[in-house]
Amino acid sequence: MKMPPPFLPFLTSLLLVAAAIAAEGSVDNSTFSPRDYILLDCGSSGQTTDADGRTWNGDTGSKYAPSLNSVGSQASNQDSSVPQYPYLTARVFTSPFTYSFPLGAGRKYLRLYFYPSDYPNHAANDSLFAVTAGPITLLHNFSAYQTSLALNFAYLIREFSVNVSSAGLNLTFTPSTNRSNSYAFINGIEIVSMPDIFSTVTPLLITGSTPTEYPIQDDWAMETVYRLNVGGQAISPSGDPGMYRSWGDDSLYIYGAGIGVTYSADPNVTIQYSASLPEYIAPTAVYATARSMGPDPSVNINYNLSWILPVDAGFFYLARLHFCEIQYPITKLNQRVFDIFLDNETAYEGADVIAWSSGIGKPVYEDYVVATTGSGLMDLWVALHPDRKRKPEYFDAILNGMEIFKLQDSSNNLAGLNPDLPPQPDVEPDKILNKKNGSKSSTTPVIVGAVVGGVAVIGLCFLALVLCRRKKSKGKDGSATDGPSGWLPLSLYGNSHSAVSAKTTNTTGSYTSSLPSNLCRHFSFAEIEAATNKFDEALLLGVGGFGKVYRGEFDDGTMVAIKRGNPMSEQGVHEFQTEIEMLSKLRHRHLVSLIGYCEDDREMILVYDYMSRGTLREHLYKTQKPPLPWKQRLEICIGAARGLHYLHTGAKHTIIHRDVKTTNILLDEKWVAKVSDFGLSKTGPTLDNTHVSTVVKGSFGYLDPEYFRRQQLTEKSDVYSFGVVLFEVLCARPALNTALPKEQVSLAEWALHCQKKGILDQIVDPYLKGKIYPQCFKKFAETAEKCVSDQGIDRPATGDVLWNLEFALQLQESAEESGSLTADGTSDVENPATVIDGKRDADDPSMVTRSTTTTSTSTISIGGQSIISQDSEGLTPSAVFSQIMNPEGR
Repeated sequence: MKMPPPFLPFLTSLLLVAAAIAAEGSVDNSTFSPRDYILLDCGSSGQTTDADGRTWNGDTGSKYAPSLNSVGSQASNQDSSVPQYPYLTARVFTSPFTYSFPLGAGRKYLRLYFYPSDYPNHAANDSLFAVTAGPITLLHNFSAYQTSLALNFAYLIREFSVNVSSAGLNLTFTPSTNRSNSYAFINGIEIVSMPDIFSTVTPLLITGSTPTEYPIQDDWAMETVYRLNVGGQAISPSGDPGMYRSWGDDSLYIYGAGIGVTYSADPNVTIQYSASLPEYIAPTAVYATARSMGPDPSVNINYNLSWILPVDAGFFYLARLHFCEIQYPITKLNQRVFDIFLDNETAYEGADVIAWSSGIGKPVYEDYVVATTGSGLMDLWVALHPDRKRKPEYFDAILNGMEIFKLQDSSNNLAGLNPDLPPQPDVEPDKILNKKNGSKSSTTPVIVGAVVGGVAVIGLCFLALVLCRRKKSKGKDGSATDGPSGWLPLSLYGNSHSAVSAKTTNTTGSYTSSLPSNLCRHFSFAEIEAATNKFDEALLLGVGGFGKVYRGEFDDGTMVAIKRGNPMSEQGVHEFQTEIEMLSKLRHRHLVSLIGYCEDDREMILVYDYMSRGTLREHLYKTQKPPLPWKQRLEICIGAARGLHYLHTGAKHTIIHRDVKTTNILLDEKWVAKVSDFGLSKTGPTLDNTHVSTVVKGSFGYLDPEYFRRQQLTEKSDVYSFGVVLFEVLCARPALNTALPKEQVSLAEWALHCQKKGILDQIVDPYLKGKIYPQCFKKFAETAEKCVSDQGIDRPATGDVLWNLEFALQLQESAEESGSLTADGTSDVENPATVIDGKRDADDPSMVTRSTTTTSTSTISIGGQSIISQDSEGLTPSAVFSQIMNPEGR
């Protein structure tokens, strides 16, 4: 299983994005005021303001480095996903250089900012250096270029905690002697005083036997490896005032499909800090959200809620786990009791947060130390499991936040090895860089990263991590919701989106539906139970953010897919309502058909015909199914295009799907493609408007960059997503794959690059080698290229996309009929044997075969623009809801 690279959450630009979208944690909840607070913009002069509104001072002529009397270097290419400050300029050193910071004694956060790029007379891959803070080695033989390439990051931030003496802090950058032309560089230095948050509690050393106390010494240095807001959204430095820490999204590191459920604090619960746990330990936003295992004890008892965190082997790690009970009815002892495991060893048995904290809404944290051996990267496991011995009222576990700190070793060293680069494909990174006068001129590989630097900029760096390893789904939507978030029967909302408190109603859900009875049937809960054999787990098809999906069969023999909402899921009411409202009024051969729904006894259940062939994606990669012939792939793409075309132009009002992807294109037994999942769909703009302004939602890897930047939804956003689908069909690889080099992680970006370079044929699915007629290939590639244009105005309408795909099919059929393709399947189209993610064998970590279909995607938003419809009549009901075959929460 491919694991994600170390998160180092401060490295990822999405922290800023999520905070900007959600505006969470923006209030001042810290009682700590730092004595020393330095923001040094290296290589610049004067003052600049970053995306968080913080003021940086240039180091030119600074008292910290008086010898630097001229401006520094500027990258030869500034990636659009990188914030300007402090990354616009850098200080480059070809010999050792020391910054001297006069500071008060005590602990400091030291954050180093790196943008690995070509600087004048210095190639990016020549940077190799050490950084020391007094006697502490922070980095050794550090290659920011290799690290960023391996981790798919546009820029890097490394955070350390060092104890400073009264003499201040000397920070030295030393080029390595192991490589000719090596140099050191730095873009920004941040120093913030911090209170003593480590020695107040003595952690336990987990050894596999009885844990022993392991006091943290005052003079030890540490590196922050992970800081995660478990169950909540990412928090930017402005959301943690006084400490200016970044908190990342934990869902990237959850193991397997057991993601549990996420939730926020009950409205009647207030986070209550105390003298023993002040506000600066963690912001309110951390304790006000949580992840638990879910409401089903029979499920919970059979799995661990687990996180996998890759770390540098050979060091001790301090794991700080943050807890706070924030939901009724957990108010008493022995209601929720669980065991804690670290690195596959028992850290604590019988954890009871109420017993630790003395009440609901009262935060508490527990510290543990884990020793690791060896070298290179290893996986550090954190797992929770219900404690059966104590027979608690609820078999469940909870976690609100998590921090992992690397402790210095006996030689005052914190430096680990540079991460290994992923296996290189035929087209090597060196060939991707533009050449100028015989030397590489960096284009700094296309970064899949999201950055808000005062202005929202498209990015997928964090998003790449989301998909980088496995069959896992997110537990909650990372953005603001479009409608009510409470768990209430649809009837309570009527046709409006006004929320009604769940505490003020006794409604059971029985009501007279306003939906057309001839198009959408209301099922009783008893009928649903009978069809699923009382929700037999043996009939489970998948688990998503909305809930579980079961295969069912009614008395008349009709096979169905039944999606049952999870009452603890934060996605639900709005998507449930939208799906019914949209699908009950739409009928088309290439759209899924909703059979009915049930909301008896406060249930939210959707019923569809069972789609026997599953999703398009499961026939492309990560599967043991035989690969689809090219002509059949074309026909499927044409069917999906017809469905989208009808949505945009054939219905009474324009409908923008917002989540077009290969898992939402389903196939019936006759291989007819049908677009599914209308939970995110939006009615398009009226004639008087060009767009719909809305919160960004959709799926990473398919996200329209223009929609992301401007939050203005049009039909052309659907077109962009469909363009990614076209490339996915052609190349048989995921939309995002972080096992690949940075510039190749995003399929849309990489395929577009290859198309413009004339080498797209090199990344085509090897199975298609010699099976695509050259003119068909050209037409298909040009169509996909236009679909993923950066600006919507440059993208074709879905009617034009449909016409071009049908023309490509005609070219392919004509070639096959005329014998232009030879008997052995060869043609003019060259495709190398080894291609990006094209292998269908277990040697390729991104193409691991398996019999079940559980791939991974995360969600945000999408939209698009188009014209008239074909086949708007004549429906064969067959549908599986959005996440049936490949479930994932939004």
